[in-house]
Amino acid sequence: MNILYPLMALGAGVGTALQAAVNSRLSAGLGGQPLAASFFSFAIGTLCLGVVAAFSADWSGMAGSLGQQPWWRWLGGVIGAGFVYTAVFLAPRIGITSVMFLFIIGQLLAGMFIDGFGLIQMPVRPLHWWKFVGLGVMLLGLACFMFGDRVFGDG
Repeated sequence: MNILYPLMALGAGVGTALQAAVNSRLSAGLGGQPLAASFFSFAIGTLCLGVVAAFSADWSGMAGSLGQQPWWRWLGGVIGAGFVYTAVFLAPRIGITSVMFLFIIGQLLAGMFIDGFGLIQMPVRPLHWWKFVGLGVMLLGLACFMFGDRVFGDG
């Protein structure tokens, strides 16, 4: 595997936590409006992607296929907007680490089933027992992180 791929994913994970913190502060600055903060975050992201895509994408190669896509392939933007809003809403309420932990576990669960069954036209990647054990260890870590003070005390 190309070493840049895991580093890229790690960087995106760092960016996700930073995004939650920055957007939560934007929400506070906008009078506690997580929906407005999410909108402005998405709008700025759209502008940035638009500029990069204007110079990098092969527009002529995709022009004829845009209208031929099944409806469900356009849901990524809706899911992304929901993700950003959820992070903005939850980060000040349960903490960024808890939000990221829950996001990661949700991503892993969904990813395991998408990979394991080849859902959404993705290639099948077999599910093995050790993947479930790894997910269980992460769930245990989440429980310790979120509820450890109640079980073990503060000190």
